Amino acid sequence: MMSKLLTDKDYLLERFAGKGGWTYVRIPEIPQDKGMPFGWVKVKGTIDAYAINNYNLMPMGNGGLFLPVKAEIRKKIKKEEGDYVRVTLYRDNSVFEIPEDFTSRLEEYPGLYTIFKKHRNWEQKMCINWIYSAKRPETVNERILKTIGRLQRREKIV
Repeated sequence: MMSKLLTDKDYLLERFAGKGGWTYVRIPEIPQDKGMPFGWVKVKGTIDAYAINNYNLMPMGNGGLFLPVKAEIRKKIKKEEGDYVRVTLYRDNSVFEIPEDFTSRLEEYPGLYTIFKKHRNWEQKMCINWIYSAKRPETVNERILKTIGRLQRREKIV
């Protein structure tokens, strides 16, 4: 299925004030998604031909959305605050799947996979993203074990 084009134009790279402030582009023409946490809009596309996938447009607090542009991306496209970037975004309707290794770990404990599946889809996605965003395999394993503990105690997973 073809995803809907949301925008394809040049935007100014801006930066939130203060130490550790994010670099971003404002994307005011895309409305918040009321069905997602915080009004996020899941997108894929390109920033100056650099491919992005499974990205969230985030709320600015004034009803508008922004696209964070990580340092890794800025380094690759050789752009910083004050530069313009070409942003092409599509709604990301990709199907979410729970990784097989995580499923098999949950199935080691009776009923845990069922408990995990009872969480809302976005909670499952956030949990999986948190687990697998770790850079080291040891950290992925620690996060899986932490999630298993939360599920056993029936706490929120995110």
